[in-house]
Amino acid sequence: MAGTARERLLDELSTVSRRYMAAYALFNQAVADHLGLHPTDLQCLNLLTLEGGPVTTGRIAELTGLTTGSATRLVDRLERAGYVVRERDAADRRKVLVRTVPEKAAEFGRMWERLGGGWVALFDDLDDSQLAVIVEHMRRTTEFSAGQVARLRAGEV
Repeated sequence: MAGTARERLLDELSTVSRRYMAAYALFNQAVADHLGLHPTDLQCLNLLTLEGGPVTTGRIAELTGLTTGSATRLVDRLERAGYVVRERDAADRRKVLVRTVPEKAAEFGRMWERLGGGWVALFDDLDDSQLAVIVEHMRRTTEFSAGQVARLRAGEV
């Protein structure tokens, strides 16, 4: 058998990661189709619900890696679909904030709960240290992916 145990594990991790990403992309597409949204719009809505309050379109561009123009068009689509509204910032009337519509955000949350109802059970047989490894892996992967998106957008690849 060629390679060390670590090399074999890294090869397997590469394969499993690619399958995981593909499965998630296909899942994301199915959910977006179900809601009548574009997959990027769905993930923007997901990120907005995690922000904990209204944000600027510039912040949406940062969260998604889109240009401000593309982020504006994304917000237009979410607004037409009834998921967000634009409002003036009370502290700085020049600033426009994007806020999720509470009823639609709750509907979105309920859909995630219905789809992910068995998700937590996937981790029932893991101890806290194993869960911590998964959490750290996901944090590192998220940061790595954001860096790769920036490289792609900058034309470095």
